Amino acid sequence: MKRTAMIIGLAALILTGCSWELAETERAQNVNRAEAAALPAPEWKEAPPYYEGHPVNPQVTDDRLLRQPGGTVLDERGEAELLKAGNGKRITAGPVDLAVREAKLFRYYPDEELIGFYQMFTDEMGFPVAKLFVEVTNTGNHPIRFEPAAVLETDDGEKKLREDDIYLEGLGGEIRPGETRKGNVGFILEDGNAERLTVRTSDVMDKSGEKLTGGTEFDIRLE
Repeated sequence: MKRTAMIIGLAALILTGCSWELAETERAQNVNRAEAAALPAPEWKEAPPYYEGHPVNPQVTDDRLLRQPGGTVLDERGEAELLKAGNGKRITAGPVDLAVREAKLFRYYPDEELIGFYQMFTDEMGFPVAKLFVEVTNTGNHPIRFEPAAVLETDDGEKKLREDDIYLEGLGGEIRPGETRKGNVGFILEDGNAERLTVRTSDVMDKSGEKLTGGTEFDIRLE
Protein backbone atom coordinates (compact mmCIF):
# COMPACT_ATOMS: atom_id res chain seq x y z
CA MET A 1 0.00 0.00 0.00
CA LYS A 2 2.77 2.39 0.89
CA ARG A 3 4.48 1.62 -2.43
CA THR A 4 1.22 2.20 -4.31
CA ALA A 5 0.65 5.47 -2.49
CA MET A 6 4.18 6.59 -3.32
CA ILE A 7 3.67 5.82 -7.01
CA ILE A 8 0.40 7.73 -7.02
CA GLY A 9 2.08 10.67 -5.28
CA LEU A 10 4.92 10.76 -7.79
CA ALA A 11 2.48 10.61 -10.67
CA ALA A 12 0.56 13.52 -9.18
CA LEU A 13 3.75 15.55 -8.86
CA ILE A 14 4.69 14.84 -12.48
CA LEU A 15 1.23 15.83 -13.69
CA THR A 16 1.37 18.98 -11.59
CA GLY A 17 4.78 19.87 -13.09
CA CYS A 18 3.53 19.27 -16.60
CA SER A 19 0.46 21.40 -15.94
CA TRP A 20 2.67 24.20 -14.59
CA GLU A 21 4.94 24.06 -17.66
CA LEU A 22 1.93 24.15 -19.98
CA ALA A 23 0.50 27.09 -18.07
CA GLU A 24 3.81 28.96 -18.27
CA THR A 25 4.08 28.25 -22.00
CA GLU A 26 0.55 29.50 -22.57
CA ARG A 27 1.25 32.59 -20.44
CA ALA A 28 4.37 33.39 -22.49
CA GLN A 29 2.43 32.95 -25.72
CA ASN A 30 -0.28 35.26 -24.44
CA VAL A 31 2.34 37.88 -23.49
CA ASN A 32 3.86 37.66 -26.97
CA ARG A 33 0.44 38.00 -28.56
CA ALA A 34 -0.35 40.99 -26.33
CA GLU A 35 2.95 42.67 -27.21
CA ALA A 36 2.30 42.13 -30.91
CA ALA A 37 -1.25 43.46 -30.57
CA ALA A 38 0.11 46.60 -28.88
CA LEU A 39 1.77 47.61 -32.14
CA PRO A 40 -0.69 49.47 -34.40
CA ALA A 41 -1.39 47.51 -37.56
CA PRO A 42 0.03 48.98 -40.78
CA GLU A 43 -2.50 50.96 -42.74
CA TRP A 44 -1.76 49.21 -46.04
CA LYS A 45 -1.73 45.51 -46.76
CA GLU A 46 0.63 45.94 -49.70
CA ALA A 47 3.56 48.23 -50.40
CA PRO A 48 2.91 51.18 -52.74
CA PRO A 49 3.50 50.24 -56.40
CA TYR A 50 6.57 52.46 -56.76
CA TYR A 51 8.43 50.04 -54.45
CA GLU A 52 8.05 47.20 -56.95
CA GLY A 53 11.37 45.50 -57.62
CA HIS A 54 13.17 47.44 -54.89
CA PRO A 55 14.81 45.22 -52.23
CA VAL A 56 14.37 45.80 -48.50
CA ASN A 57 17.26 47.77 -47.03
CA PRO A 58 19.50 45.54 -44.85
CA GLN A 59 20.12 48.08 -42.07
CA VAL A 60 16.82 49.93 -41.63
CA THR A 61 13.40 48.58 -40.60
CA ASP A 62 11.09 48.03 -43.58
CA ASP A 63 8.65 50.98 -43.41
CA ARG A 64 6.89 50.42 -46.74
CA LEU A 65 3.55 49.68 -45.04
CA LEU A 66 3.96 52.52 -42.55
CA ARG A 67 1.65 55.21 -43.93
CA GLN A 68 -0.31 56.70 -41.04
CA PRO A 69 1.41 58.93 -38.41
CA GLY A 70 1.29 57.13 -35.07
CA GLY A 71 1.63 53.71 -36.70
CA THR A 72 4.46 51.37 -35.75
CA VAL A 73 6.23 48.54 -37.55
CA LEU A 74 8.56 45.95 -36.07
CA ASP A 75 10.90 43.51 -37.79
CA GLU A 76 14.29 41.88 -37.29
CA ARG A 77 16.05 45.20 -37.95
CA GLY A 78 14.22 47.12 -35.23
CA GLU A 79 11.12 49.21 -34.66
CA ALA A 80 9.95 52.38 -36.39
CA GLU A 81 7.15 54.77 -35.39
CA LEU A 82 5.92 57.20 -38.03
CA LEU A 83 5.85 60.74 -36.65
CA LYS A 84 4.97 62.76 -39.76
CA ALA A 85 4.63 62.33 -43.50
CA GLY A 86 4.82 64.61 -46.54
CA ASN A 87 3.49 64.59 -50.09
CA GLY A 88 5.57 63.67 -53.11
CA LYS A 89 7.06 66.10 -55.62
CA ARG A 90 8.41 66.07 -59.16
CA ILE A 91 11.42 68.20 -60.08
CA THR A 92 13.34 68.74 -63.31
CA ALA A 93 17.01 69.73 -63.41
CA GLY A 94 18.34 69.72 -66.96
CA PRO A 95 18.26 66.11 -68.20
CA VAL A 96 17.24 64.83 -64.75
CA ASP A 97 13.66 63.98 -63.82
CA LEU A 98 13.47 63.57 -60.04
CA ALA A 99 10.29 62.12 -58.50
CA VAL A 100 10.00 62.19 -54.72
CA ARG A 101 7.45 59.45 -54.13
CA GLU A 102 7.19 59.84 -50.35
CA ALA A 103 8.71 61.72 -47.43
CA LYS A 104 8.63 60.44 -43.86
CA LEU A 105 9.84 61.42 -40.44
CA PHE A 106 9.95 58.42 -38.13
CA ARG A 107 11.55 57.48 -34.84
CA TYR A 108 13.75 54.44 -35.20
CA TYR A 109 14.99 51.97 -32.59
CA PRO A 110 17.47 49.67 -34.37
CA ASP A 111 17.98 46.07 -33.30
CA GLU A 112 20.98 45.60 -31.02
CA GLU A 113 22.84 43.76 -33.80
CA LEU A 114 22.83 46.98 -35.85
CA ILE A 115 23.96 49.32 -33.06
CA GLY A 116 27.57 49.14 -34.26
CA PHE A 117 26.57 50.52 -37.66
CA TYR A 118 24.62 53.43 -36.18
CA GLN A 119 27.40 54.39 -33.78
CA MET A 120 29.08 55.93 -36.85
CA PHE A 121 26.21 58.46 -36.88
CA THR A 122 24.89 58.79 -33.30
CA ASP A 123 25.31 57.59 -29.73
CA GLU A 124 21.54 57.40 -29.19
CA MET A 125 19.68 54.08 -29.03
CA GLY A 126 16.60 55.60 -30.66
CA PHE A 127 16.48 58.62 -32.97
CA PRO A 128 14.41 60.49 -35.58
CA VAL A 129 15.07 59.76 -39.25
CA ALA A 130 14.05 61.95 -42.20
CA LYS A 131 13.62 59.70 -45.23
CA LEU A 132 12.75 60.16 -48.90
CA PHE A 133 11.94 57.50 -51.47
CA VAL A 134 12.94 58.85 -54.88
CA GLU A 135 13.18 57.94 -58.54
CA VAL A 136 15.88 59.54 -60.70
CA THR A 137 15.64 59.33 -64.52
CA ASN A 138 18.23 60.48 -67.03
CA THR A 139 16.11 61.88 -69.86
CA GLY A 140 19.16 63.01 -71.87
CA ASN A 141 21.35 61.33 -74.47
CA HIS A 142 24.56 61.07 -72.44
CA PRO A 143 25.60 59.53 -69.10
CA ILE A 144 25.34 61.88 -66.12
CA ARG A 145 26.28 62.05 -62.45
CA PHE A 146 23.71 63.32 -59.99
CA GLU A 147 22.87 63.17 -56.26
CA PRO A 148 19.15 63.60 -55.43
CA ALA A 149 19.80 64.84 -51.87
CA ALA A 150 23.20 66.49 -51.64
CA VAL A 151 21.97 68.58 -48.68
CA LEU A 152 18.93 68.19 -46.44
CA GLU A 153 17.97 70.92 -43.98
CA THR A 154 15.07 71.14 -41.53
CA ASP A 155 13.15 74.23 -40.49
CA ASP A 156 14.80 73.74 -37.06
CA GLY A 157 18.17 74.49 -38.63
CA GLU A 158 19.63 70.98 -38.77
CA LYS A 159 21.71 70.33 -41.87
CA LYS A 160 22.77 66.97 -43.27
CA LEU A 161 25.05 66.15 -46.20
CA ARG A 162 24.89 63.16 -48.54
CA GLU A 163 27.76 61.60 -46.57
CA ASP A 164 25.31 61.31 -43.62
CA ASP A 165 22.88 59.09 -45.55
CA ILE A 166 22.18 55.89 -43.57
CA TYR A 167 20.54 53.93 -46.41
CA LEU A 168 23.63 53.77 -48.64
CA GLU A 169 21.66 52.62 -51.69
CA GLY A 170 23.97 54.16 -54.27
CA LEU A 171 21.54 56.47 -56.04
CA GLY A 172 24.38 58.74 -57.14
CA GLY A 173 27.14 57.85 -59.52
CA GLU A 174 26.84 57.47 -63.28
CA ILE A 175 23.33 57.19 -64.70
CA ARG A 176 22.96 56.00 -68.28
CA PRO A 177 20.66 57.67 -70.86
CA GLY A 178 17.07 56.52 -70.25
CA GLU A 179 18.02 54.79 -66.97
CA THR A 180 15.85 55.15 -63.87
CA ARG A 181 17.19 54.54 -60.39
CA LYS A 182 14.99 54.39 -57.33
CA GLY A 183 15.57 54.01 -53.64
CA ASN A 184 15.79 55.59 -50.21
CA VAL A 185 17.87 58.38 -48.79
CA GLY A 186 17.63 59.06 -45.07
CA PHE A 187 19.32 61.11 -42.38
CA ILE A 188 19.41 60.85 -38.59
CA LEU A 189 18.17 64.03 -36.91
CA GLU A 190 18.56 65.34 -33.39
CA ASP A 191 15.01 66.70 -33.25
CA GLY A 192 11.86 64.88 -34.39
CA ASN A 193 9.70 68.02 -34.49
CA ALA A 194 10.63 69.25 -37.98
CA GLU A 195 7.71 70.58 -40.02
CA ARG A 196 9.57 71.24 -43.28
CA LEU A 197 12.44 69.63 -45.14
CA THR A 198 14.49 71.64 -47.64
CA VAL A 199 16.37 69.44 -50.08
CA ARG A 200 19.14 70.61 -52.40
CA THR A 201 20.25 68.33 -55.20
CA SER A 202 23.75 68.24 -56.61
CA ASP A 203 24.63 69.84 -59.93
CA VAL A 204 24.13 67.62 -62.97
CA MET A 205 27.54 66.56 -64.26
CA ASP A 206 28.66 64.65 -67.32
CA LYS A 207 30.81 61.53 -66.93
CA SER A 208 34.00 63.57 -67.15
CA GLY A 209 32.91 65.84 -64.29
CA GLU A 210 31.90 68.84 -66.35
CA LYS A 211 28.82 70.70 -65.10
CA LEU A 212 25.83 70.42 -67.42
CA THR A 213 23.31 72.30 -65.30
CA GLY A 214 22.95 73.54 -61.76
CA GLY A 215 21.11 71.68 -59.07
CA THR A 216 17.75 72.64 -57.66
CA GLU A 217 16.13 73.15 -54.26
CA PHE A 218 12.67 72.16 -53.08
CA ASP A 219 10.66 72.02 -49.86
CA ILE A 220 8.51 69.26 -48.44
CA ARG A 221 5.95 69.97 -45.73
CA LEU A 222 5.59 67.34 -42.98
CA GLU A 223 2.30 66.81 -41.14
